[in-house]
This record gives sequence, C-alpha cells and structure tokens, in this order.
Amino acid sequence: MTIQGCAAPEQTVALPAGIDLSNQAVIQGVVTGAGTAYARLLDQSGEFTGEVVVSDEGIFRFFAAPGSWTVRIIAGGGVTKDVTVEARLGEVSQLQVAV
Repeated sequence: MTIQGCAAPEQTVALPAGIDLSNQAVIQGVVTGAGTAYARLLDQSGEFTGEVVVSDEGIFRFFAAPGSWTVRIIAGGGVTKDVTVEARLGEVSQLQVAV
C-alpha cells in the first residue's frame, strides 16, 4: 500500500527552485560517518523546534528565523553531536558534521 503526500521532499545540497533567500534564513549541512541519522533544530534556549531525517547522502536542511541555533545530530549507537550556528536572513549557513 502506498501513502501519497507523506514523503518529505528530496534533500540535496542545492536549494529547491523558487526559494527566495531575500526573506529566508537557511541552515543546511552534510553529515559524514553516520548511517541513519536525524538532525534536530534547537532554539537559543535549547527548546526543540524541528527534526528531519538526514538523507542517504547525509544532507539536511532547515528554514529558520534569523538568530542563534543548535543543530543536534542523532546517529545510531547513541551518538549525538551538537553544532551551534548563526542563521542570517538572506544566507545559507552551511555545516559539515562528522560523527
């Protein structure tokens, strides 16, 4: 049985067509050294904001408000790694995370 409309868009390093960076702050990155992993976005106070499955190529992306954020990578075997990042309007904050 196939459930339509439930799949997330494909994650690639290139931004999807139609993204206007003049009114967006983007946090994206590539995770290496992990099989299945999740990227979790935490706000400045450490509160959970969102989570995505890292693609098979290790790519993740968040559209966030400008400001200070933490990206927490959660990988198999109980591995977690936190990376702080400053999101700026009109920019793509690019992360490389080895776990």
